[in-house]
Formats: sequence, C-alpha cells, structure tokens
Amino acid sequence: MSRSEANDNRPLQAANDLEAPRSRRHFLKASGLLAASSAASAGGLNSAPEATPTSLTLPAEFAAAGKAPPAVPKLPMSGGLLFAQACKAEGLAALFCCPGNYTVTHALADVGIPTYTGRDERSMTHAADAFTRVTGEVAATSGTEGPGFTNLISGLANAKAARTPILSLASNKSVKEEDTEAAIQVMEQEKLTEGLVKWQKRLVNPRRVHEYAAYAFRQLKTGVPSPVHLNFTAEAADGKLSKPTDIVYNVDKAHYRTDAKPNPSPAHITRALALLAQAQRPMIVASTGVFYSKAWEALRRFAEKTKIPVVESGPMRGQFPDDHPLSASCSPDALASADVVMLVGQYCMPGVGEYAFGPDTRYIRIDPAAEDIGRNLPIEIGIVSDEKAALEALYQEAQPVTQRDAWLSEIMAARMKFEADNEALYKQGAAYRDAVHPVVIAKDLSDFLYRGALPKEQTLVCLGGFGIARYARRWLRAFRPAQIMNGQYQFGLVGSDVGYTVGAGVAVKEGVGVQAPYKGHPVITVMGDGAFGFSGMELETLAKYRIPAVIILYNNNAWGTWYLQDDEPRRVPMHLFQENIRYDKMAEALGAHGVYVTRPQDFMPALKRAYQTAAQTSLPVLMNVQGKKEFWLREKYPPGFLGKVEPGVMSYYH
Repeated sequence: MSRSEANDNRPLQAANDLEAPRSRRHFLKASGLLAASSAASAGGLNSAPEATPTSLTLPAEFAAAGKAPPAVPKLPMSGGLLFAQACKAEGLAALFCCPGNYTVTHALADVGIPTYTGRDERSMTHAADAFTRVTGEVAATSGTEGPGFTNLISGLANAKAARTPILSLASNKSVKEEDTEAAIQVMEQEKLTEGLVKWQKRLVNPRRVHEYAAYAFRQLKTGVPSPVHLNFTAEAADGKLSKPTDIVYNVDKAHYRTDAKPNPSPAHITRALALLAQAQRPMIVASTGVFYSKAWEALRRFAEKTKIPVVESGPMRGQFPDDHPLSASCSPDALASADVVMLVGQYCMPGVGEYAFGPDTRYIRIDPAAEDIGRNLPIEIGIVSDEKAALEALYQEAQPVTQRDAWLSEIMAARMKFEADNEALYKQGAAYRDAVHPVVIAKDLSDFLYRGALPKEQTLVCLGGFGIARYARRWLRAFRPAQIMNGQYQFGLVGSDVGYTVGAGVAVKEGVGVQAPYKGHPVITVMGDGAFGFSGMELETLAKYRIPAVIILYNNNAWGTWYLQDDEPRRVPMHLFQENIRYDKMAEALGAHGVYVTRPQDFMPALKRAYQTAAQTSLPVLMNVQGKKEFWLREKYPPGFLGKVEPGVMSYYH
C-alpha cells in the first residue's frame, strides 16, 4: 500500500526534514492535534511526521535573498526603480508574478516588496486577487507583453467582478517599435483591459512615472475598489533619471491623494432611519464595501442597537459572524419575509429576482458611488457615503430598539430549519459507502474546523469548485473578517483555486492585514478535479515558499456539467476525464504531500493528519478525495446536485 492511502495510519511525511516553528508546535500540542501514539492509532494522528527522503531541494539562492538588505533607490535611477520606490512608499503589500517585465518586477523585489513567483501569470493574478480579498491590502501582479499579459486576462476579469483593488503591471513594446509587430510585441493592451479595470495608462515617459504611480494608487485606494492596469513601454521602464528635476510631480502620497471619505448627508440618514423604523421585518445585506472600509464593528453596533438581522454576501465573508444572534446568513427561508432591506457596500448589484427577497421589498443602498445607486434594482433611498461613515452616522442617530421578537423568532426558526435540512442531506449522502459523497466532505470539514480542537475563528477557507461548493457552502461558517473567500464570486471562473491558495496562504503565513492574529496557521481550499489542470502546478509554488495549506480536491472524474448531459450519449464524453486520477501522486512529485481518500469513514482521520502535517512541515497537502460523477443525479443518488439561495451562506454569484 502506498504512503498516500488514507487508511494508512502513519502520519504524512515531511519533505526536506523541515521542523515546525516552535509556536506552531506549541499550538498543536495545546489544541490536542499533537496526540500520543495510542491516541493516534484510534484517531488517525501521530505525534510527529516521519522524515522522508526527497530529491527536491530548495535552491540556496532563496536563503541568500532572504539575507540581502533592500535597495535604497538613489539618483541616477531607471523609471522602473522610481516606480518601485513609489510602490514601497505606498505600502504595496506583495507582488505575484512570473519571469517577464524584468525592469519593473526586479526593481520591486530590489526595494523590498515581498515577491512571489509561480508557474503562470493567470494563477499569479489569482494569487494577488486572493491576497487582497483576505487582507484588505493592495497586491500587484505582472505579465510581459504578448503571452504573459494574455495569460493574466481572465484573472484580471475575475478581480474586476469581485471589485478587488489589485495593481496589474505589464511591459510592452518600445515606442520606436510601435506598429512594427517586432517579435512578440503585437498587442495593444489598453483595448484588452478596457472594461476590466477601473483605470489604465500606457507609460512612455520615465520623467512622469511617479506621477502615474500617484494616479494608480489614488484609484486603488479611493472610491469603489477595482483593478488598475499600468502598461510600461521600454522607454518608461528603462529610461534614466539623473537629477531631481528629471522627475515630474515627485511629491509625498499625502499630497497626491486624500484619506478623506465621503460622509452621508444628515437628511438621507434621517430618511433611512425613518423607513427602517416603519419596517416590521428589516434586514441588512453586508457585502464587499463593509470589508474594504473596515466597517464590521460599526455594522455590529448598529445592528445590535436596532435589532436588525444581517445577511452576508460578497467575495469574502465573516464581517458579521455567523454565530451572532442577529445573523441571518443561515436563514434562507426567512429572506422572502423582509420588507425593508438596507444594502451596505453591495458593489455588484443583483437584478430583480436574483436575491431571495419578496417582490414588494423596499431598498436602501449605501455606496460611495452615486452614479451606481439605482442600477439593476430600484432603490427607495440612496446614501452616497463610505460604508463605515454611514453606519457610524446611523448608529449615532438611531433610537434603540428593545424588541423585535416576532421577526427574530422567524429568523431563528429559519436557521434551525436550515440546520435540520443539512442534517437530512448528510444522512442521505453519508449512506453511500463506495465513494466519498460531497456531503461527507462538507460536514466533516465543518466539524473539524468548528467543533473540534481548533479555535473556530482560526482557519481561513478558500472556497472553489462547482458542485462541491454547493455542499461546502451549506456547512462552512465565518466568525471573523475574511475567514471565507468565495473564489468564484460573480465571474464563475474555473481553475483559479490553487492560485488562490498561494495568495491566501501567503497572507496568513505572513500575517498581513486582518490575517495578523492568525499568522502561521494552515489555510484550507476546497476545489473540484476539473480545476486542477489550470493551476495544479502552483502546488510547487506553495511548496517552494513553504506555505502550509490543505487542498481538498473532490475527484468525481468529471466536469461539474456532466449531470446536465447524461441523456445524450454522444455528448457525455465531452464532460468526462479518465477515472480515479491520482492527483495526490502529482502533488508528491511537486514537493507537496499527497493523500488519497476512497472511503467516507477515512476522510476525517485523513483531514486531521493533513492539517497536522501542513502545520508541522509548513508545506501543502493535497487530499485527493474520490467521489463519482453519478452523485449529481438526484433521481439515482439523492440529494444530487444542490441549488443555491442568494444572499447568505449558499450564495454562489452574489
């Protein structure tokens, strides 16, 4: 039997004999995840991972780079180094890239911007997207002209759908070669990114690089967030600057953008409170803007003062904890009863009927962009404001509400029904013993994260996949800001998951932004087998940077669309793979750990060992969990492919 078999009670082995940091080992011991040998036999854990011989080594250059001090830019310098200096001053939190666009990316690394390189630009754009979604800090990505830039386009589109403020950098042709189709320099980048970014600029003059860095960060850090694209010609990146007067608009960031936020008008606050006071069943939808404006405490105070339930939506969750008595995220059946809904920071607006509210619901919307209020959904009251400022003003002016018993009882009853429905689904799916049903993954993962030895607010989860996501969402919970990242938010892009794991894993490993209290702990990603071919090579990137992560890959031998075609024999093979592919072996070849789980009773012990191994070795673990495609057929294998409800824990697009 291979060391990858899940029913092998030996612990997963540690590549390169890496020893876990003392703080992580202390946590594991205190939490009970470092068990004695006797307990390991019963529960699938051991006290420490075995050493394993491996042919993979980390080049010595990594250690040397870690010891090298950052460069201090001084004149004369290139336009690329001037730009790097501006990014450093702005606190650019990370760069995710591949080789290419050398003048700019090398300069960013030289000045000390944390830099991570992977296997393709698409995945690295997803990594930057994920990093920013779970930290609130701006990250950059890069692509060289032509092929590299083409690779990152889908990642850029996904970031736009999620309103993620990432900085997309690209090199391009020199001005003197324009329109010549010299080598690979055939692309007009701005035509491709129009509509995918908030702002874009082709740079041709090195003297103005600092000025356009100011434009970029002003767009990234003010207003409704979205990606920004800077296109460096060779003249702008390589051009030399010899004296201070060569640099146009070389001023401190305090002078080229403001920290001021738009505040709500008192009249609109008064009108909104009056409408909420009249409501019998008011509700708040908390979305993307609550996270980026760091408004979670203001949201909680206002909700508690007025006794208004809160349901979450958006590409990251946890700004309003799922265990709060006022949380309605797990109460889908109650949403249709809401008579007044206040949308806070809902940048991607649903259309009529996309949210599960009734047709007579009246809406209040809080958004920094006046021009977007009223889009897609008719609005009763629009408040143009930073989300935090508006919630603070609402809290100050609101009258305390002591009772809303009938409405809150309805919310609680809906929550209890949802949990009962989940239990019924679990009993159905867990009865199948010849493969691992997705309900087993969802329920066991939830039990491990929230009802075991781990603090329930600790572990960040990146949620991907198609069918598996519809199960996992029902059981996953968030108890603090950005604890869950909905990878496929709105755009529905396939294949981003391992790339997301890189960005989210870096964020937690280094404790950046809101992830600081959870620094060093493993992250968990749920994904499908169809996605692995797009970003699976980034397992090597995770291993290279020693990022502790557990990737749960649901392997049902098919694209998630298979169940739609089962009555058309000639179409079915278009949706299928070879059966029982050993993705875990591929992971091992890339320097990660691999686990193959084929029986439902083995999933929880394997998950415990995988988490322990990731924590101890600071390496990724791929859990290849074997299902079967027929599980999506409701008539043959109930409950089959599940539906969704927006907003709340089941949200898929909004």
